[in-house]
Amino acid sequence: MRQRLLTSENRRWWTLAAVALGLFMIMLDNTIVNVALPSIQRDLGAKLSELEWIVSGYALSFAALILTGGKLADLLGRRRIFVIGLAVFAASSLACALAPSAGFLIGARVVQGVGAALMNPATLSIISATFPPRERGMAIGLWAGVSATALAIGPLVGGLLVENVGWSSIFYINVPIGVIAIVASYLLIDESRDMSAGQRLDFPGLASSGLGLFALTYGLIEANAHGWTSPRIVGALALAALALALFVLLESRQRAPMLDLQLFRNGTFTGANLVILMVTLALFGVLFFLSLYLQNILSYSPVRAGAAFLPMTVLIVLVAPFAGRLSDRLGSRWLLTIGMTLVAAELLWFSRVGVHEAYLSLVPGMVLGGVGMACVMSPGTAAAMSGVPLDKAGVGSAVVNTSRQVGGSIGIALIGAIMASEIAGRAAPEAFVHALSVSFVVAAAIALAGALTAAALVRTHAQRDVADEQVKRRASLTELPLPRR
Repeated sequence: MRQRLLTSENRRWWTLAAVALGLFMIMLDNTIVNVALPSIQRDLGAKLSELEWIVSGYALSFAALILTGGKLADLLGRRRIFVIGLAVFAASSLACALAPSAGFLIGARVVQGVGAALMNPATLSIISATFPPRERGMAIGLWAGVSATALAIGPLVGGLLVENVGWSSIFYINVPIGVIAIVASYLLIDESRDMSAGQRLDFPGLASSGLGLFALTYGLIEANAHGWTSPRIVGALALAALALALFVLLESRQRAPMLDLQLFRNGTFTGANLVILMVTLALFGVLFFLSLYLQNILSYSPVRAGAAFLPMTVLIVLVAPFAGRLSDRLGSRWLLTIGMTLVAAELLWFSRVGVHEAYLSLVPGMVLGGVGMACVMSPGTAAAMSGVPLDKAGVGSAVVNTSRQVGGSIGIALIGAIMASEIAGRAAPEAFVHALSVSFVVAAAIALAGALTAAALVRTHAQRDVADEQVKRRASLTELPLPRR
């Protein structure tokens, strides 16, 4: 029966399902923890700074090690690294649920981020290695839809679990999901890797990129707490600049680099990554503060605040596969341009919110955002991966995910700085809403810049060269069993 499953025409869709299960779990943990923080604070006696690190510790190790995870996936096997990441993530989730103190929970969350960094690039590279170019956009659309759905429903799921079961349940739930995903991976996913000659671990590249991304993410996360001009933040950002410059220098001289810088000579790859960075930069910060607006200004409960984003979530789920299919046929250039324009319109719509706002007045913005995000994330990822040779899919995927994580970190830091500057110590709800409006206008300008970037740099990939399909076919032929005599 397993053999029939493995050779059936729809087998690749089962592969996508197995990958999506793991992806859903790691993306859910980006946002599910936020609504549990008050309960964690009460039970573990956590200080405010410790609560911040319970959230940011995960993002820190996730962003810092994504490139490493992508290279390891290409080198050692994408399914193998995906399964290792699943095991690390599930085990650290159990440790989070059993945490006796805030410090222990922070450490377990950092390890969770390591597991996510191993898993996330592997998910996209497995899809690239499994689906032919004519179906890859739709598959990536489903991938992006799962990712966006997990991010959007995290607060709602977290609120329901915390209110009805307890904060530990948001971590316990990962354990059975992780076990199921590991079993499904071995049954449904073929192993693939970079088979080009001379591949090896690039330890200088791993060290310099990990240090640079760690320092950059740390500086962005902590900037608002310590001040952008504080020695700690200036030192972290300077270290990030030096380490990343060293990484670029090392990679340009390596015979077998961890990140092939030739990828960035492809305008579509570079442009798509810039658009992905800008859409997360524009949206992540404002969505974070929009959630605070719903709870602190409009007095929504955590569950109701999470449910408020459902129109956006549902549209992303419905539109992302359709947008991915269109990118297969038409290319991603104008889909990205239209999507970023819709995101800008969403942000301008939200810039008019007031202290007393009816929920129905927020719905048009949610609709614009849902359609816009779906038109950006799926075609943007498909466009970026179209410029990556199949044997470099893990590293290409890691660059896409690094763009997303770094863009989100910059967005939260930037919008946080604008909010702090505009509020300027005033506690009145009107001050918060005014600061939020200014932030939305700035974010809309960033989204419009993303639309111009898409129109200028991204080119069609609908008729892309299918040489990678031929490489896959030749590789599969070499693995066929010899006929019996």
